[in-house]
Amino acid sequence: MTKLPVVTQQIAARVHSDVTTTTKDSQLPEVAAYLAMPDTAGEFPGIIVLQEIFGVNTHIRAVTERIASMGYVAIAPALFDRIAPGFETSYTSADIELGRSYAQQTNAAQLLGDIQSAIEYLKTLPQVTSQFGCIGFCFGGHVAFLAATLADITATASFYGAGITTGTPGGGEPSVSRAGAIAGTIDLFFGMDDGSIPPAQISEIDTALTQAGIPHQIWQYPGAEHGFCCDVRDSYNPTAAEDAWQHVTELFDRLKSV
Repeated sequence: MTKLPVVTQQIAARVHSDVTTTTKDSQLPEVAAYLAMPDTAGEFPGIIVLQEIFGVNTHIRAVTERIASMGYVAIAPALFDRIAPGFETSYTSADIELGRSYAQQTNAAQLLGDIQSAIEYLKTLPQVTSQFGCIGFCFGGHVAFLAATLADITATASFYGAGITTGTPGGGEPSVSRAGAIAGTIDLFFGMDDGSIPPAQISEIDTALTQAGIPHQIWQYPGAEHGFCCDVRDSYNPTAAEDAWQHVTELFDRLKSV
C-alpha cells in the first residue's frame, strides 16, 4: 500500500456533558487531541484513536500518523485530560501505576462524551466523509468496545482491552453487557499469553457478540503478550502486530467503499 504524506496538529474540542447530548456547554473544558490527516486533496473517513493508560504519547501519535498515511483523518483525544491535562508517559513500573490511577478515575459516560466530541470536531472538517471508525489499545481497547456503541462508529478495532467482561470505567454493569448496542462491525485482537485477559473472558465476549448478532471477528495470537502491537514495549511481537494491522486495514477499508 502506498503511504500518503501526513500533516499533524494539536487541537482542542469542547466536550459534551455526557454522551446523551450533543449540546456543548461553554462551562465545560476542552479536551486536547492529536490530529493527523493526509497532506493531499481528497475526502477521507475519520478514525478515532484511543490511547493506552500512558496518554497520547509518542507511540499513540505514531499510530495516529500511520492511520492517516493509510488514507484517513485520524484523531487521538486525550482521555485523561479532565483528570491530568497534558499527561503522557513511558512504560516503567511507576508509569504503569500512575496511568492506572488515572484510568480508575474515568467513567464511561464522560469517555463516550469526549469521543463524541472528537467525532463532532471531525465533522466540521471538509476533508472528512460521513464514515467513522475507531481503534484502541489496552485501556483504549476496552474504551473502543464502548465507543462501538456510538451511532457514528461503524468499524471498530479493539486491541487487548482488559476487563470488558468484569467491569466498566466508573463502575456499573460490565461493558460486555452493551454488546447489543454496537452499531457496526467490531474486530478484537488478543495475545494468547496475555495474563490480564483469560481465555474464558475472550469466549464470553465472543458469545455476547454472537448472541446479539453483531458482525465481529476475534483474532488471537499464540506467544503474544499484552501490548504486542506497541513497538516500544518489551512485549512487542512483530509477527502478531503485522498480521493484526493487515486485518485493521481490511476493516477500515470498508469505510472507504460506502
